[in-house]
Amino acid sequence: MMGEELQLGAALGGLELRAAGAAGGRQIRGRFPYGKRAVLSDGGRTGRPRKEVIAPKAFAYRVERRETIHLLVGHSYDRPLASTNNGSLLLRDTPEALSFEARVAPELEAAPFFADFWAALRAGLIGGVSPGFRIPPPAAVPPEEAEKTEEEDPAEGRALIRTILQALLFELSLVVSPAYQETEVEARSGLILPRPVSHLRRWRP
Repeated sequence: MMGEELQLGAALGGLELRAAGAAGGRQIRGRFPYGKRAVLSDGGRTGRPRKEVIAPKAFAYRVERRETIHLLVGHSYDRPLASTNNGSLLLRDTPEALSFEARVAPELEAAPFFADFWAALRAGLIGGVSPGFRIPPPAAVPPEEAEKTEEEDPAEGRALIRTILQALLFELSLVVSPAYQETEVEARSGLILPRPVSHLRRWRP
C-alpha cells in the first residue's frame, strides 16, 4: 500500500458526545451514511462539477474482517482517538450507514492535541465524519466492480458522478468541513451545535 494515495471523503451524520463512562474516558458516536451525494468540486469556470457517492456496504471488506481501523482527528495518525485494534472503536455496518462508537482512553486526555480537539468539537467547529480509504488494486477487484463514473441526469445538472462500490477503509476522521452539509453535532446536554459551512473539495483521482 505504500506510495498509493489515501482517498478522503465526508458525509452527513450525527456526532454524539458523552462524558466519561464507567470504564473511564470520553465517548463519541457517529455515522457515515451510504448512498448520499457529495459535491467535491463545482468545476470552476470551465470544468464540470464533480460529485461522489459511496455505495451501501462499500467499506465491508475490511470492516467485516475486523482489520485495524482508526478514529483520528483530521486524518492525522499523530492525533488518534480510538482503534478497532484495542477494542476502543466499535463499528456497525448496515446497508444504510457505517456507525461507530468510540471510547477515548483517559490517558489520551493528557495528549497535547486533545484539549484543542475537544473544545472545537464542543463548540461545533468539528462537525463531520470523513473516511480515509483506497480503491482495491485491479488484481484483487476489477476496476468496474470497484468504482464507476456516470453523467448526471441532465434534469439535475451536468456533473460527473463517481460511485465508490468497493473500497479499503483504513480510518475514520472527525473533520471541520465535511463534503455533505447536513451534519449536526449533539452535545451531551442535548444542545444542537451550529452546523459548519462546507467548502467544496477537489475531485480525487
